[in-house]
Amino acid sequence: MRRAGLLFAFTGILLAGFVPATASAAPGFTTSMEAFEPGGTISRVNVNRPSSDRSAAPQRIANAAKVTPIETNGPSESTFDLVFVGDGYTSTQMSTYSQHVRSSIAALFAIEPYKSYRKQFNLWQVDVVSAESGVTNDPTQGVRRNTALGAYFWCGGIERLLCVNETKAKQYAAAVSDVDQVIALANTTKYGGAGGGVATSSGGNAQASQIVAHELGHSIGGLADEYDYGTCDTREPREPNASALTAAQMRERKAKWHAWLGKPSPDGGTVGAFEGSRYCKTGMYRPSVNSLMRTLGQPFNPPSTEAMIAAFNREG
Repeated sequence: MRRAGLLFAFTGILLAGFVPATASAAPGFTTSMEAFEPGGTISRVNVNRPSSDRSAAPQRIANAAKVTPIETNGPSESTFDLVFVGDGYTSTQMSTYSQHVRSSIAALFAIEPYKSYRKQFNLWQVDVVSAESGVTNDPTQGVRRNTALGAYFWCGGIERLLCVNETKAKQYAAAVSDVDQVIALANTTKYGGAGGGVATSSGGNAQASQIVAHELGHSIGGLADEYDYGTCDTREPREPNASALTAAQMRERKAKWHAWLGKPSPDGGTVGAFEGSRYCKTGMYRPSVNSLMRTLGQPFNPPSTEAMIAAFNREG
């Protein structure tokens, strides 16, 4: 499925208004990323990363990677091609990698509306073989692993932020003819992940699979983050689940999610206009008290679900 900018600057997620990655002086670069904590809390952070995180892999190696079609449901023009690559899995651990891929897929499709629209996805596994097993800085800082994608915890000094070399990950993923989203699974049971040019997740940690569901909310539904962290833009955004309008203004103007106001929300409340969204503490509203775009482990709220389904139907 082709979308403008789909292989996000998810170093600042795909849509207008999100902060793109910016290069800084050598030897490294600075990028804006989503960081995730075990309790489901999400934040956006500026991370200083080494230049090695952008170095390229030998193309002959990437071209030789084995590709396994896990599930194909139609031509790429009308489906979403989700491509998994792995890091920290040795040649004798490919079965473990396959299990982690399938566990991540199972967790994703246990969530609505992914569950009901699974036929809108093509799912691919690219086998990336590492020289050593595991992840750098796991279980403690200072542990070094020689892996194909260079996955490491403590990215930017944040323990659970799991970074990889995104250039290499995309080169390996390109073994699949059409790629809409790359998910890099790391061979670890420690919770961690990141929203970046490539989404990362701990392959052996079930809770970390929620990261994938959150990030696809951006790329498929064009959804905004519903959490806040400070500096923001309070102009009316185009994302369907964030607004500078109050509930009264939505009703009056028949704008945004006005048709959902007062209706039940899966988080146990009702749809309204709750202040604090799209990184703003004030002046920007979200549809529900909580949702997957605010906290991992939560369901999508109704306006976000509606946007996801509309996107699936456009491509079907």
